[in-house]
Amino acid sequence: MAIEIERKFLLRDASWREHAHRSERMLQGYLAGNDECSVRVRISDDDARLNIKSATLGIERLEFEYPLPVADAEQMLRALCGARTLEKTRHYLRHGGHEWEIDEFHGANAGLVVAELELAAVDETFERPPWLGAEVSDDPRYYNSRLVEQPYSHWTQR
Repeated sequence: MAIEIERKFLLRDASWREHAHRSERMLQGYLAGNDECSVRVRISDDDARLNIKSATLGIERLEFEYPLPVADAEQMLRALCGARTLEKTRHYLRHGGHEWEIDEFHGANAGLVVAELELAAVDETFERPPWLGAEVSDDPRYYNSRLVEQPYSHWTQR
């Protein structure tokens, strides 16, 4: 069984950009979702994956991920996801012995930038970078599966 322990944060400023060592564009779409889980397909560069994630609130969730042929993923996105897609650029950087992922959203979610950190344990400590803002791990509005239904550009309060 795969457990993902992930914390999500807003950013204070864009000073993180000077530390990014790699970036990749991602297109992902949601095939299904309900109160228990979401099922998504994602393409990044020449890699495609099918992902199933529990809909549990908080930092610890079940996550299963499987490689897909890119052509299959492209067809799934076109034929099965409809408008339930989003695009983002993921930037990778290291700070305090951890690799951070900064997601910069595009399209209807443009303007939203969040930092994610995967941990090995719920109580694992980490060094907070100076560009890190408020934690939003428990706010479901920031889940990608919610952003396809309620894009950032439609929020009245941020």
